[in-house]
Amino acid sequence: MVKSGNDHIRSLDDDRSLYIYGKQVQDIVSDPAFAGTTKSYAALYDYQSDPANIDRMTFVSPTSGEQVNRLWQLPKNYQELVSRRRALSEWAELSCGMLGRSPDHVGSSLAGMYMGLDVFEEDNPKRASALRDYYHFARDNDLFLTYVIINPQADRSKATSDQPGEDLVARVVDEDNEGITIRGAKMLGTSVPFANEVLVSGFMGLQPGEEDFAFTAVVPIGAKGLKVFSRRSYEANTTSTFDNPLSSRFDENDAVLYFEDVKIPWDRVFVYRDVKMAQAQWHQTRAHVFQNYQCQIRLSVKLKFLVGLTRKIAETNGIINIPSVREDLGLLASQARMIEGLVHAMEADGERYKGYYVPNRSTLATSQVIAQNLYPEIVTLIRKLAGGGLIMLPSEAADFHQPEFRSVIEKTQRSSVTDSLDRVKLFNLAWDAIGSEFASRHTQYEMFYSGPSFVTRGHSYRLYDWDGSKQMVDDLMASYDLPPKNSPTK
Repeated sequence: MVKSGNDHIRSLDDDRSLYIYGKQVQDIVSDPAFAGTTKSYAALYDYQSDPANIDRMTFVSPTSGEQVNRLWQLPKNYQELVSRRRALSEWAELSCGMLGRSPDHVGSSLAGMYMGLDVFEEDNPKRASALRDYYHFARDNDLFLTYVIINPQADRSKATSDQPGEDLVARVVDEDNEGITIRGAKMLGTSVPFANEVLVSGFMGLQPGEEDFAFTAVVPIGAKGLKVFSRRSYEANTTSTFDNPLSSRFDENDAVLYFEDVKIPWDRVFVYRDVKMAQAQWHQTRAHVFQNYQCQIRLSVKLKFLVGLTRKIAETNGIINIPSVREDLGLLASQARMIEGLVHAMEADGERYKGYYVPNRSTLATSQVIAQNLYPEIVTLIRKLAGGGLIMLPSEAADFHQPEFRSVIEKTQRSSVTDSLDRVKLFNLAWDAIGSEFASRHTQYEMFYSGPSFVTRGHSYRLYDWDGSKQMVDDLMASYDLPPKNSPTK
């Protein structure tokens, strides 16, 4: 059996405490704030369970013998890494790259942790055993995992333990033979409303004395005491798929999670009161590499979509043959192709890690640094080429059903290559991709999901082959010397 969309929807019926607009959500499948995106996530599982796609999208779990998504695959060679990437790309294409926290993101992170299991074993064998068993469990059940690894913003000039107020940042408040108890908040909780379980951890560096905050554990979304407070839903404010083709279906949502004395069994605790392991779990394993490799795969799909969208805008507006427009389109195409090329490069120049084959870390860091600056530049370029056509659109699809309104639309929404209906349809899509509130959130997301720029550039600095590049300089300098006094100048 391969997990299907219906399987996933059934798994969300777990009495989760999800809140939005001052009330608790009773049924995520029918709630107007979440229904469309719930169906989109279910569609991912329907796609993988389609007999025509099973061989490409899944592989046999070595522990259960069942077919599970390739996101759980631990590549042993280049070919397996590429097969895994192709499956992740196909998933991303179903949303045009708009679902950033699809199940393959945190699942990839957990896979990267598992690859570095010996790092956990050297520190604490019991926690390593918990990670090993949970990874098998998550893989065999093809779980949708997400995570919360950022602290709520209060006073960013202060350390985690010095934040104002009580119970702001999630921390350990108790332990016993059964497990640990945590209290406090974490964010950004992207896709939490649609996931099965959430990994609770931290990405910011901690100092000695902050051990209560240094933990990593997994919690079911329906756990007692876990409350999920969603941001406003962009989906809820849409009028139709025609008017909002992206935000009506791919609003993955974000949330603040508050843990009100949530009890977590020891077999779901991977790091416990360990400041050193709180960082080592990401960077001494390949968790950070695998999760961000997935991000670059998805981004390459998203940029390909935006390139196609921009080309259609230029064709529809009749500007495709203007030299400056073709110049802009050529720049846009090269930028999209650059990210795709870097994905292929990090695979081709991959490294062996404890028996596995993983993407090149330095090339990955390069792609992250470039992408953070690239995305807002691309959005600006599309705005430039689209012009006022993004703004002067009918108020909603209902305008087409009013004869008097439609006659005016047909007179004013003109194109030499298509009719008024398709022109409006295209520009509605373009606005939802780059101009709407949904689009604005995506720009913010692409700029900061990897962390602030000083963090990604720090990774690039740390991973670059400085010795090799300096050696070239040293070798050349060693080939010449100070000439003798009064010698020829050459």
